[in-house]
Amino acid sequence: MILVNTDYITGKELETLGLVKGSTIQSKNIGRDISQGFKTIVGGELKAYTKMLNEARELAIQRMTESAEKLGADAVVNIRFASSSVMQGAAEVMAYGTAVKFK
Repeated sequence: MILVNTDYITGKELETLGLVKGSTIQSKNIGRDISQGFKTIVGGELKAYTKMLNEARELAIQRMTESAEKLGADAVVNIRFASSSVMQGAAEVMAYGTAVKFK
């Protein structure tokens, strides 16, 4: 499966199959929240949250790819990411794009 954030794949003619998406909702755990709260006092990267968001993006991509495979897609083009707060302490990460088949 080819995944790109452009609306084309060089050298390929594409047939659009439809929108595909994958998402996950991640919540902070109290231990991570407390330790990262202390980090805000001195500044710097909140590595535990960075790791959590990277894992969430990977899971969203995996789910999007599975959705594209169900449509018989060869690739997903024009991939985008979105995130939003669902409730205090929990956020949704979504990956979405257009499933395409090579002509």
